[in-house]
Amino acid sequence: MTHYFLFGKTDQGLHRKKNEDTILVNEDKGFCLVADGIGGTAAGDVASQLFARTASDVFSMEQNPDGRESERVKKTFLIANDNILKYAKNNPACEGMGCTAELLALSDKRYVLGHMGDSRAYRLRRGNLKQLTTDHSLVQEQLEQGMITKEEAATHSFKNVILRAVGIKKNPTLDLLRGTLFPGDLFLLCSDGLTDMIEDSLIKKHLVSKTDIRKKAEDLIHEANAHGGKDNVSVVLAQIL
Repeated sequence: MTHYFLFGKTDQGLHRKKNEDTILVNEDKGFCLVADGIGGTAAGDVASQLFARTASDVFSMEQNPDGRESERVKKTFLIANDNILKYAKNNPACEGMGCTAELLALSDKRYVLGHMGDSRAYRLRRGNLKQLTTDHSLVQEQLEQGMITKEEAATHSFKNVILRAVGIKKNPTLDLLRGTLFPGDLFLLCSDGLTDMIEDSLIKKHLVSKTDIRKKAEDLIHEANAHGGKDNVSVVLAQIL
């Protein structure tokens, strides 16, 4: 039986008037998430909260045995997408609301990761940090096509143009990743408020430090704010024991 410890922390940052990120960790049900609201004034915070609430409902009601986490993750994104669209329809002032989301479900020796948007998931294994997700953004698309360099991408004027998100349109495409868990693995889910402010090398520095995951999360958020804190920043860590 795989054992793990989960911890999450979110911060408004130094320039935003409110925090539109939502985090949720549930060790009993074996899942954790980060959702980052989008849409400017169009209730992005409501969208991210709706995603988290949907995940909580799905994982609480579903009594599937281990090995069915993929269904739970897919159902969360599908229902949350419909819930956000319905909310926006009933509240016209909120048209355009949505959220990016990372949802990690853990079972015995396996994980399932749902990803949509430009929030990210990383895994630290034996000292090696790997980005598991690919940003669903215009800049990432241009980078993959060789139109811009990695350095240009970091400061691109269209950096925040998202191509996929929860609650923007019917039936969005979900990235679903599966893998094996090993003792010592450390997963990081984060909003772009972290990765826009600090480079992966600095993220790795804190993840490999000899501190517990509470301190690692707090230090990562401190670093994001120390480097400008231009956005809300959220960090969720899953330590496999």
